[in-house]
Amino acid sequence: MAERIDINRIQRDMFIEHKGEPYRVLDYEHVKPGKGQAFVRVRAKNMLTGNVTEITYKASDTIPLADFEQVFASYSYSDGDNYYFMNSQTYEMLAIPKDKIKEEVKFLTEGMEVVVFIYQGQPVGVELPKHVELRVVETEPAFKGDTAAGGTKPAKLETGAVIQVPFFVSEGDVVKVDTRTGTYVERVK
Repeated sequence: MAERIDINRIQRDMFIEHKGEPYRVLDYEHVKPGKGQAFVRVRAKNMLTGNVTEITYKASDTIPLADFEQVFASYSYSDGDNYYFMNSQTYEMLAIPKDKIKEEVKFLTEGMEVVVFIYQGQPVGVELPKHVELRVVETEPAFKGDTAAGGTKPAKLETGAVIQVPFFVSEGDVVKVDTRTGTYVERVK
């Protein structure tokens, strides 16, 4: 039987079960309306489907925690259908289907250290480092005067992801990217 907690103890990145499926808490909000009962609104990602949903609980509810294992691993390769990660302790290969990590693969590079989430013995997702440094492989050149006004332009990164960068960023530059939002942080080199 899964451990249950009081909904008021919920935290970001906690794993909960809802309708028999595992979810990771992305955000939550305690709401105390003028009339009626207080409630907690939770934004959570379904770890099996990747869909993000909003779940509402009464302030008096208890919720089950999902039984998750977290393993440190490094990204090795992809065969098109699966992405393979090597467990840093046991050196066994963990295969994760491509559709389970659609967003994460945009910033995944060979050898990158990640956390693999395992639910009921099956790898179901990964967590990337909060920031990664990637090389810009394609972007429009800046024109004189562009950089003074600010603004952004699209840039293709070495992983194939396209993000918005400031005008002064050029091809060959290395930029720091926030993997949670997919946004430019700063130019590194």
